[in-house]
Amino acid sequence: MSTLVTPGLLMRRSEMYRQLSQVTAAGLGLTQAIEMQARSPAHYSFRRPLLVVSQRLAQGATFHEAVGASGGWLEEFDLALLRAGEQSGRLPACFDLLSKHYEAAAGFLRQTISSLLYPALLLHMVIFIAPLQELFKTWNFLTYGLRTVGLLIPLYALVIALAYALQGDRGEAWRATVESVLRGIPVLGAARRSLALARLSSALEALISAGVSIIEAWPMAAAASGSPQFRRAVGGWSGRLAAGATPAQVVQDSGVFPDLFCNLYHTGEVTGSLDDTLHRLHTLYQQEGTRQMGAFVEWMPRIVYLLVALVVAWQVVRFWTGYFDQINKAIQF
Repeated sequence: MSTLVTPGLLMRRSEMYRQLSQVTAAGLGLTQAIEMQARSPAHYSFRRPLLVVSQRLAQGATFHEAVGASGGWLEEFDLALLRAGEQSGRLPACFDLLSKHYEAAAGFLRQTISSLLYPALLLHMVIFIAPLQELFKTWNFLTYGLRTVGLLIPLYALVIALAYALQGDRGEAWRATVESVLRGIPVLGAARRSLALARLSSALEALISAGVSIIEAWPMAAAASGSPQFRRAVGGWSGRLAAGATPAQVVQDSGVFPDLFCNLYHTGEVTGSLDDTLHRLHTLYQQEGTRQMGAFVEWMPRIVYLLVALVVAWQVVRFWTGYFDQINKAIQF
């Protein structure tokens, strides 16, 4: 995504994938479905890349090749999951998964923004009110502007920079750095990890159910998870797998996946019910990740509000302390 992510843009992307899921599941050809989307796209910025995809498909390109030639309008996660869907013959299911992913992301982002509005308003009030005492003494508007607007500009710049840095279309190294930083944030790190495991399980199930070999399926599923950590870990397995190690062994030895995932995957591999096990893992981690993300979105604004309230209390104490000092000085004179 080249533009700044907003809830509206995420919902429009969700709507595009939802419509593609519905029409392809109903039996309409992929080329015709893309052409329909290009004629009436969910967002104006989708029209040109969808036209490119439609033209490439008409020329005989695969869907993955056509999407790759349409420019950087899709995140790496989308591309990987769509490739897995094409390889497994489950593109409608992958469209549906992406639709639900962006719908949930839009909901979380919208809830976060609305919850932060009051703390943000309170912070602005503190910034503009705190220097008023000094302004009334000196009537120096330049100093007042520096202490108010001069403070807000760096804050706005920091927020915009964070929003830009957290978008998913950055390079692999940058996304890995962001992932490692977010992993250390309580609740949020666990939520992102659970959702990545849910996407990995879903993609892996689709691939092996379609007959893709497990050695080929794992790297594609790891890329579809959207986690650079999983992708790097799985990328180093080829030597051990070629030497005869089972995927369950390398999953356990990698130290990247949680014990629950490792144990259930091992059980599914031994019993020959790996596809059913992966389906259960997807459901489990999807529910857990959604619950954790909801808890983070609910508590983060409260923490921000508490911090702003502490700043307000400090400013009030500081104001009255200065006021009483002036009274004492006047009495002494």
